[in-house]
Amino acid sequence: MTTFDDRERSFEAKFARDDELAFRVTARRNRLLGQWAAAEMRLTREEGDAYATALVHADLRGEGDDDVVRKLVGDMTAAGLDHDEATVRRALATQMIEARRQLMEAQ
Repeated sequence: MTTFDDRERSFEAKFARDDELAFRVTARRNRLLGQWAAAEMRLTREEGDAYATALVHADLRGEGDDDVVRKLVGDMTAAGLDHDEATVRRALATQMIEARRQLMEAQ
């Protein structure tokens, strides 16, 4: 019976690690995405850092990426940029790859 219990604990630990890694990758992606958007909107470094942090927090409010995409499209439109949802989603995918790469290098 202990072998079964050990396997169960092992699976639970792996699930917890995978879940934490997914959270860290998404948070890193959102920070990178915020920095990209800040550069596109020509914000100062301080404004860009604050914007990237706000974007990370915006994603914590809902499931999925739709809230982040809506925020970016709205903010970029307000800044006078012509970045549609498809452009933002491409940037999101690019930053996801970069976030994974950065976290893998850090480990």
